[in-house]
Amino acid sequence: VSYSASPIRVPAQVSPAFLCSLQQRDGKYGSSQKQELGIIFFSRLNPKPFHSFHCSICLSYCKIIGMALTRHLRKILPSSPKSLPFSQQVLEQCHRPQNPNSILAGLIQSNALGISRTPHTRTYMSEMRKSAFQDKMLRLLRNEIQYELDHFPPKQPVTSFGPFILVDKPGEQWIRLKRTFSADEDIKVEASMFDAAIPAPKSSGVDSKENVQLHITMVVNISKPGDDDVLEIMCSAWPDTIEITKVFIRSTKNMPAKPYVGPDFKELDDELQDSLYEFLEARGIGDEIAVFLHEYVKNKGKTEYIRWMDTVKSYMEKS
Repeated sequence: VSYSASPIRVPAQVSPAFLCSLQQRDGKYGSSQKQELGIIFFSRLNPKPFHSFHCSICLSYCKIIGMALTRHLRKILPSSPKSLPFSQQVLEQCHRPQNPNSILAGLIQSNALGISRTPHTRTYMSEMRKSAFQDKMLRLLRNEIQYELDHFPPKQPVTSFGPFILVDKPGEQWIRLKRTFSADEDIKVEASMFDAAIPAPKSSGVDSKENVQLHITMVVNISKPGDDDVLEIMCSAWPDTIEITKVFIRSTKNMPAKPYVGPDFKELDDELQDSLYEFLEARGIGDEIAVFLHEYVKNKGKTEYIRWMDTVKSYMEKS
């Protein structure tokens, strides 16, 4: 857009929202007077003489600014007549600030634009932002829950594995398997969810889509009625095999704070290692339980993930 006068430097405070708010306001002064006052305002922004416009948009902006200025003039001159000689002299006499930016600041301070800056308004805006954030969080949680249920729904969990009874409490990261062996041994197996991983060997037969082998910590406790000592065997359950890592006796009475748990299992004699693996297999703890645990924990992970999201969603809905 071009006009005969030099370019106008409109202050940064005159935003489109500011102009739109002024357009919706009615003043007591005529359109030509408001436009004249706006031209005076803009002329103060430009050091060069402000000649004439050939642009209706620029004239409209002058009219809009003039509307706000007339409102401000009515406040500082409450007894002034309806028609005022809008000129450079009137503007300078009725408004003390000589800087056009100060004039606009005066309009804001006098609330000529109808802008409320009360603490109640700030609190309201804060609540609006909080509500928008919560709505977004709830929407994302609902979408994620629905996506998991549609594409990766968890299976109904089993309650046993061979002679073992499975105990799984919702929200816990450990599962337990219990059984009685030879009428005088109570066997309890505690297994964690996936807690580590290693790169998968190329010859391991693991699905090529997964480049890691997931790890489950498994603790076997074997006790006898009336005996305070418990045989504890710590194992690593890999996707298709178990690996013993520690073997020691734990006492239920007078247990040291940091007991000696023996050497690393791989440092033991090979025949002793083999005999301990056979000892576990006789009690139903072999490579098959590792395969079972990986399938079970994988399904449990889906269930717990959906439960976790639903718990967070319920909390957000109450707040």
